[in-house]
Amino acid sequence: MKKFINTVDAFLGESLAGFAAAHADIVRISQDPAFIVRSGGPATGKVAVLSGGGSGHEPLHGGFVGRGMLSAACPGQVFTSPTPDQILAAAQAADGGAGVLFIVKNYSGDIMNFEMAAEMLDGANATVITNDDVAVEDSSFTTGRRGVAGTMVVEKIVGAAAEEGADLETCRALGDRVNKATGSMGVALTSCTVPAAGSPTFQIGDDEMEMGVGIHGEPGRRRMKLAPADAIVAEMVDTILRDLKPAAGSRALLLVNGFGGTPLLELYVVYNTALRLVGAAGVTVARSLVGNYTTSLDMAGCSITVTLADDEMLRLWDAPVHTAGLRWGC
Repeated sequence: MKKFINTVDAFLGESLAGFAAAHADIVRISQDPAFIVRSGGPATGKVAVLSGGGSGHEPLHGGFVGRGMLSAACPGQVFTSPTPDQILAAAQAADGGAGVLFIVKNYSGDIMNFEMAAEMLDGANATVITNDDVAVEDSSFTTGRRGVAGTMVVEKIVGAAAEEGADLETCRALGDRVNKATGSMGVALTSCTVPAAGSPTFQIGDDEMEMGVGIHGEPGRRRMKLAPADAIVAEMVDTILRDLKPAAGSRALLLVNGFGGTPLLELYVVYNTALRLVGAAGVTVARSLVGNYTTSLDMAGCSITVTLADDEMLRLWDAPVHTAGLRWGC
């Protein structure tokens, strides 16, 4: 294992300290319990939008704390759910009196711990569960479909609505609507290496890929031989569109997300093919994003996300955002 690391025990704390120092104009952190919150304190009368999960997926979620997106985020240890006390403390630090909306990926540990925190929190709160992964209906990490890169789309759109002053129920309903309009699928060319393990999560041959992989290295639909980019993307896009069943003339946001070990040069090849295939299905790509947004440590691979977007979703996607990981219109 070759990583820039001092000790496994200090890894997360040192990374959080560096993140906070690099983006002191946007965030501040607590180390015990660990959470990230917007600098300047909570906005009175605004719904606090809070997410979190295991570390190793950066910039998700801490990199999306800031104006127009998340109010706070809770980083667990690598690929490990944050604890209820972390989530509770983050919610209390972010709550401006209009309630707290939790955006939670559909993994058993995340759901259980966020539910416990919600029960302990005084004041109004609600939850949106993201489950955009169309590849696998069940796994040992989840109850049903996994929440993956589409979570970031939900966070951006709901965060913009909260910034405009939407109330808690409006934000919750919007989050559910965006999630239902979103499908994602990933493919891995290599495994990732969790620092505490010190070895790859799974073994894969030089001429193989894992189709439908999860963001923690969970098995996908099948192990298969490496194929040209066009063939790989065609299977991913076809699976997503069969799930979403878009009407002719629909508009969409198309996100090509890197898992951390794939260069942008390759991600744009994926985007080029995905754009053509989505268009051939009668769907107009109205907004695009390409880059590393929901990573899996050092895994080589990518995911494709399609969100069928109406006028409101597109307007909120375009709204100003100022975070470490996403920034425009500011």
